Amino acid sequence: MKWILLALAALLAITLVWELVRSFRTYLKFRGKRIITCPETGQDAAVRVAARKAAVEAAAGAPHIRLSECSRWPEKKDCGQDCLAQIKSDPNGCLVQTIVNHWYASQSCVVCNKPIGEINWHEHPPALVDQRQQTVQWNEIPLEKLQGTFATHRPVCWNCHIAQTFRREHPELVTDRPPH
Repeated sequence: MKWILLALAALLAITLVWELVRSFRTYLKFRGKRIITCPETGQDAAVRVAARKAAVEAAAGAPHIRLSECSRWPEKKDCGQDCLAQIKSDPNGCLVQTIVNHWYASQSCVVCNKPIGEINWHEHPPALVDQRQQTVQWNEIPLEKLQGTFATHRPVCWNCHIAQTFRREHPELVTDRPPH
C-alpha cells in the first residue's frame, strides 16, 4: 500500500511539474510588447498579450489568447482582435525587441561609423538621428510609429547620442574645433 501511495504521489508531482513548465513556456512565448499590423486600418499598432492569463489557462488546458493592451484602445477596445492571428503565427517576429535587434543588426553609427553591435537592453541602447541631426532614443518613440521612424531616421550609437544631446542642451559648454 505504501508503494502505491508513493507512486501516486510521484505521478502527481510529475504531472504538476509538467503543467507548470507548460504554463511557464506559454508565459515566455506571449510576454512583451509587440508591433502588429491592425487588420482594420492596415497601420502598425502596439499591443500586449495577456500573457499571465494565458499561462494560467495553459495549465488547465489550451490557453485562450487575448490582448491586454493596444495603442488603438480605448476607442477600439471592443474590436474582434483579429490581429492575434499574426501573433500566433510568429510570436517572436512581432516582438519589439526582435524588430529593433533586426534593424540595428547590420547598422553602423552615422556619426562615428562604428558598428552598433549587440544591443545592451538595460544599459546603453542605441538611438536614432533625423535629418535635422536631432538624436532620440528608439524607446522614446511611440511603438506604433517605430517602423516608420526606422524608415526616416539613421542609427546612432549610445556614446554619440549622449555627446549630441549634451551639445544640443548645453551649447555654451561646447567648443567646436576644426579638424586638422
